[in-house]
Amino acid sequence: MAPGNALTSQPTALCSGNVVRRYGFELPARVESVGRARTLTRDRLAQWGVADDTAETAVLVVSELVTNAIVHAAGEHVICEIREGRGHLRIAVEDQGYGPTGPQLHRVSDGEGGRGLLLIDTLCDGWGAHDTSEYSPGRVVWAELPYGTGQPC
Repeated sequence: MAPGNALTSQPTALCSGNVVRRYGFELPARVESVGRARTLTRDRLAQWGVADDTAETAVLVVSELVTNAIVHAAGEHVICEIREGRGHLRIAVEDQGYGPTGPQLHRVSDGEGGRGLLLIDTLCDGWGAHDTSEYSPGRVVWAELPYGTGQPC
């Protein structure tokens, strides 16, 4: 997905009768929570029977998004949700606060850190972000991975 489109949400369309599986968890906004997020994601995707290569990519995406939420946003916790349905895994991570610019892609020449979203942009069919509703400050960053056949109804 081109960087100019990164903030435009493109939800997965579902056909009537399709089964959608959802799994969510909340963790403290601490660096040690990133490993726990990886474990929870890996275990759930194994329960769902997701292929190892897709599951490992999803674990990497969760790791990057949770890390970004912890490092770049103020807050006490992060919330992660994984949805599986109609050929996609959708990963969304919500934080409690955000900087003035939102998530941004960084080039290799930008230094050692800050290229997690570039990796997500490469691995995923799409990604984006939106502010949470007016109930509290925060942002949701999401990404979608292809999964299964993705056949239309």
